[in-house]
Amino acid sequence: MLDPQARALIDLMIERGVPPVQVLSPTDARSLYRDRRGFTQPEPPAVGAVTDLVAPGPRGPIPLRLVTPTGNDGPWPVLVYFHGGGWTIGDLDTHDVLCRQLCAASGCAVLSVDYRMGPEHRFPAAPEDCLAAVRWLRSEAASHGLDASRIALGGDSAGGNLAAVVAIAMRDAGDPPALLQLLIYPATDMRAIAPSHTSNAQGYLLTADSIAYYRGHYIADPAQWSDWRASPLLAPDLTRLPPALVLTCGFDPLRDEGRQYADALSAAGNRAQYICFERQIHGFITMTRVIDEAWAAVDLCAGALKRGLVGA
Repeated sequence: MLDPQARALIDLMIERGVPPVQVLSPTDARSLYRDRRGFTQPEPPAVGAVTDLVAPGPRGPIPLRLVTPTGNDGPWPVLVYFHGGGWTIGDLDTHDVLCRQLCAASGCAVLSVDYRMGPEHRFPAAPEDCLAAVRWLRSEAASHGLDASRIALGGDSAGGNLAAVVAIAMRDAGDPPALLQLLIYPATDMRAIAPSHTSNAQGYLLTADSIAYYRGHYIADPAQWSDWRASPLLAPDLTRLPPALVLTCGFDPLRDEGRQYADALSAAGNRAQYICFERQIHGFITMTRVIDEAWAAVDLCAGALKRGLVGA
């Protein structure tokens, strides 16, 4: 059964004539995404400080936002967070409330990354920026009161994809590993062939049409869908990766590829915890103002951060 609060949100969007993302230009889609957050998100919780920063990237500066906890002076463990939005929409502001919620509930700092997006900057611009941001953090952590030895990688949807990709890239490069992957309904296979892409193709905010829209803006050449930097599920080697918490939703086209990735991590000898919110829709964790179960997801993620970083 679909959560009644999720059903009410979908019905309200239909009633108000909110257009599907695939009929919009990227500029208009970004504006709509920002506007919708104002309705679905509550006021942010109190945190110690919020600081906008910039890291050098492979093709220019990468905007960052650092949220630090109240109550002590660090050095804090830190979650590096990559926002969702189909590699096309979303920014530091659209996920600011969630980042503050995770900070306040876990006692960890959160560093949000405003990576380059399509169609202006196509694949592999996004994972390149995300990896550069993590490396900058390691080199500059002490100057910002952060503990470079206690880092987690996380993100929702496209951001979950990027977190998974960065974890693999760090291992391959011999970088010090993160201690945790926080993968919230991640996209893991650009081919979009898992059964839930058919069973949940229409009617639940993220649809087959919107997935094609996002993918088309991100990756110009379908031959690149099988590149592991786009589809981490297809990586030839998934061994020696950080422990992972993988969350999915029952009414989400990405549900099955998220479960497949959790299974693949476990099969490769990694620690992976998989939890499906059976009644939920894609994107719900950023909807705590209108969907009560979103708070449970925030608490699960904060608990994983406490166990993986604060107690490390």
